[in-house]
Amino acid sequence: MPPKLNVHNFPRPPLLEKTPRHLQVKWNNQLIAETKDAYWALETTHPPTYYLPPDSILFPLTRSSHKSFCEWKGAATYWNISSPGNESEVVKNRIWSYEKPTKDFESIKDYLSFYAGPWDCYVDGEKVDPQPGDFYGGWVTSDIEGPIKGGPGTWGW
Repeated sequence: MPPKLNVHNFPRPPLLEKTPRHLQVKWNNQLIAETKDAYWALETTHPPTYYLPPDSILFPLTRSSHKSFCEWKGAATYWNISSPGNESEVVKNRIWSYEKPTKDFESIKDYLSFYAGPWDCYVDGEKVDPQPGDFYGGWVTSDIEGPIKGGPGTWGW
């Protein structure tokens, strides 16, 4: 069993580093992304946010007009994806990337991050839970502990 990672011990500003963990995203019983060559961002009170290399995405994405801004990483681009086996089912703005990240996050240029839903996300075979709320995209696994930002009453943390 991996050691516990307390989110209150993660740094601010966030730490970005390579992770050898096996990441998978499955939707409608089909693998849509898989890698052992990702980055994770570790930030105080947040579970890890994973960034997958573009070549690990197995289905085409289309650019969304939605944008957001991270004080640490810069402007985010959002992506849409059609469901495997049902192209009329499109999920919008649940995948994002940084095309021109800030200097400290240049390593994740064009890497993609997935919210943990509507698909199932896995870390080393363990199905993750999404970070509470609908704003942040962290993946919660059994090795994560401590109160996590995102749910009611945590916005000002």
